[in-house]
Amino acid sequence: MQEFIEIYNKNQLDIENFIKESMHNIGDIKSKSNKNYEQIFKVFPSLELIYFADASTLNQVSPNVYRDKTSEKPIGRNRQYLLDKVDFKDDKIAFTKPYVSSATGETCLTAIVKIDDSIVFMDFNLQAILKRLGFLELNKNFNILNKTFYMVVSSLMIVLALFTIFYSLYDFISSFINHHISIEHIFKPIVALTLGLAIFDLAKTLLEQEVLFKSYSKNEKSEYKVLTKFMITIIIALLIESLLVVFKIAINDYSQMINALYLIIGVGVIITSLSVFIYLTKKIDFK
Repeated sequence: MQEFIEIYNKNQLDIENFIKESMHNIGDIKSKSNKNYEQIFKVFPSLELIYFADASTLNQVSPNVYRDKTSEKPIGRNRQYLLDKVDFKDDKIAFTKPYVSSATGETCLTAIVKIDDSIVFMDFNLQAILKRLGFLELNKNFNILNKTFYMVVSSLMIVLALFTIFYSLYDFISSFINHHISIEHIFKPIVALTLGLAIFDLAKTLLEQEVLFKSYSKNEKSEYKVLTKFMITIIIALLIESLLVVFKIAINDYSQMINALYLIIGVGVIITSLSVFIYLTKKIDFK
């Protein structure tokens, strides 16, 4: 929803002018009441709800008319709250800011039109109107395929992460029962748990951003955040592995300590690279 609102804010004037011009071309809205305003719904494919209120009391006097049904339950409700933050200026048409409609559960904006002793409220689906005017490009079939792919891959990653975690615990418990406890048997599960956490966190992020709360705009900050978080988890796992290597070499063969040094230097290079990356991205954001 945030992306839709950002696109709307950038193109607010064009969207409002389009709706105003279309309404002027329609003429008297009241005269289109035949067949539940079927003609108006044809003109506005993004229109999802229309109803009337009394101009003096602002109480709803008509049922909610949807594209394929009507509901009389809202009759009598006061609609003052929709007028509190709108400005008609010199026109008879005003627009609310985008909000989540309690009637449809979708993000919409309401066009409010003064007609004699009545006020007309017309709810437009924000996503639909952005798509119609070319400000938002969505392909339903591709979107379903895209979400399905991300869901399958993320689910498999979660399964593998859980398998890694439970296998590490199984290996540790087996070593404890068989009295084979050593430094290696203690550190290996920690590394496996850390990697499992990193994989699970990446899968969770993919599900959140690409399936549950699909983002339709390029958000570089979120991408940087995901990469940084994942790299930090990997670095922690590498540091633990480096510590384990140092202990094993110290116990078994000091002549191999240079290999542990190479591993630690490699991890240091990764940390330095990540630090430079974070610094540069923050510097770009401040510009």
